[in-house]
Amino acid sequence: MHRRHLLQKLRAYAAQFPLEQETCSDYIDFVENEPDCLKRSLQKGHVTASCWILCPERDEVLLTHHRKLGIWIQLGGHLDGGEDVLDAALREAREESGIPDIRPISESLLDLDIHQIPENRKEAAHLHYDARFLFQAGSKNFQISSESLDLAWVPLDRLEDYSDEDSILRMREKQEILISGR
Repeated sequence: MHRRHLLQKLRAYAAQFPLEQETCSDYIDFVENEPDCLKRSLQKGHVTASCWILCPERDEVLLTHHRKLGIWIQLGGHLDGGEDVLDAALREAREESGIPDIRPISESLLDLDIHQIPENRKEAAHLHYDARFLFQAGSKNFQISSESLDLAWVPLDRLEDYSDEDSILRMREKQEILISGR
């Protein structure tokens, strides 16, 4: 059921962002052809869920200085078994930020990204098929989890001070599309 729901979101995203056809096609093919795509145990890759969390005023985004990767990125992580990808993103947002009052601005996908995770002492190199959602926090009071070196509310116009990653910068642009309903 959750795979079918994810495929609906992926097809809607593909229609909204036709210039990302290759990424969308690769992601859809993976979900259609891998029954265990939502499980972390699938060694070649798996679906992950992450979130672009805006502050109450919507002029700052919450980023984590990721403990393992050592870079500033959006919050997110793995699905717990067969949970819905939106539910997983919301769970990760709350767990990693300590902010209980986070809600989706939209249930549509904000962004998709497929990226390589390097081999480490626990697992072989594999792909993350990241589904990203747009959320808004009800407060700015966060708590740093064990997965982060730090958290920061970053002004959207200063995002480049924290990251030059295309996948991070494009979420800033896409949030306007999702908020305005274009």
